[in-house]
Amino acid sequence: MNYKIIFFVLFIVTIFACNKKVSDIVEEPAIIQVDPNEGKPKNIIFLIGDGMGLGQITAGMYANGNKTNLEKFPVIGLQKSHASNKLVTDSAAAATSFASGVKTYNGAIGVDSDTMPVPTILEIAEKRGYKSGLVASSTIVHATPACFYSHNKYRKNYEEIAMDLANAEVDFFVGGGNKFFERRTDEENLIRKLQDKGYDIPKYVDVDLQDVVLDYTQKFGYLTSDEDPLPQSLGRDYMITASSMAVDYLDKSSEDGNFFLMIEGSQIDWGGHSNDSKYIISEFIEFDKIIGNVLEFAKKDGETLVIVTADHETGGYAIQQESTMDSLVTAFTSNYHTAVMVPVFAYGPGSENFNGIYENTAIFDKMKKQLFVKNNRASN
Repeated sequence: MNYKIIFFVLFIVTIFACNKKVSDIVEEPAIIQVDPNEGKPKNIIFLIGDGMGLGQITAGMYANGNKTNLEKFPVIGLQKSHASNKLVTDSAAAATSFASGVKTYNGAIGVDSDTMPVPTILEIAEKRGYKSGLVASSTIVHATPACFYSHNKYRKNYEEIAMDLANAEVDFFVGGGNKFFERRTDEENLIRKLQDKGYDIPKYVDVDLQDVVLDYTQKFGYLTSDEDPLPQSLGRDYMITASSMAVDYLDKSSEDGNFFLMIEGSQIDWGGHSNDSKYIISEFIEFDKIIGNVLEFAKKDGETLVIVTADHETGGYAIQQESTMDSLVTAFTSNYHTAVMVPVFAYGPGSENFNGIYENTAIFDKMKKQLFVKNNRASN
């Protein structure tokens, strides 16, 4: 008997049996379906206190009975505000960083350092099916709001920026600057153009914003003044109403409940440029009330991410040694912006991502990661 042949046959059979046994035991790994939207907020409300550094916050807090709604935020970070061409940024470069995630030159609106257009968080959100809104105490074509819908090489090209808004798809907007839409050098009437696109555009000279009844099936725009709105202390009273209306409109008009809203307290900055402490404080206190209202909505909703920050600090604003809570003695080092870091406050789903110290461009990246993906073909 040839034992070598028998041994070889037994060896082959054993190997085959073992392989079969292993293949029987080891199953194909199950495909785990992961929801890319799990834990993400349905809505993002982004509030910008223009020129609002720690000095402005502190003065407003003390003047407001030593309290501010910013104390309710569980997450606080710091962001670096510099532009691409200067350490001290302007609102245009800073807002472009928030809106599009790029460092750019002072004066740039939604373009990079080579003046090439860059997509904004508002435009990306709209592509993914979000409703969108903008509210500002400046004109709606001013630097900060403009950076969310416009692409222009220079911030003061107001008529061109107004045309960008007329061609955009922003669902709700409130701010000043009627002249750039209705009394233009090219004689085109952008109010009529917006109305032809289906917008409800009541005239501020005909109806007060508080008396407007929203139609949730129509887009909405309201221009609060011919040029710059008044300071709050001189009678401007639309910001709290407009911000609440925006949240209500976007929440109720969105089929899936997804929306992106930017609210700017623009004139905190203007008080800094004027070296006017009372101006700063009155604007901050109004902005703080808006923050409080937004937080109340977010707490009830449970799916809203709220972010509050500033584009930069203005004035080098400081509270001096002789101050008491009832009587602040303040000083300024500049009538322009400064390069100090500014705080970031976050609340709600995704807020943990805003802790730490980072570039202002990171705010765009952090917001973009929180946007729902409606389908696998989302391009941005």
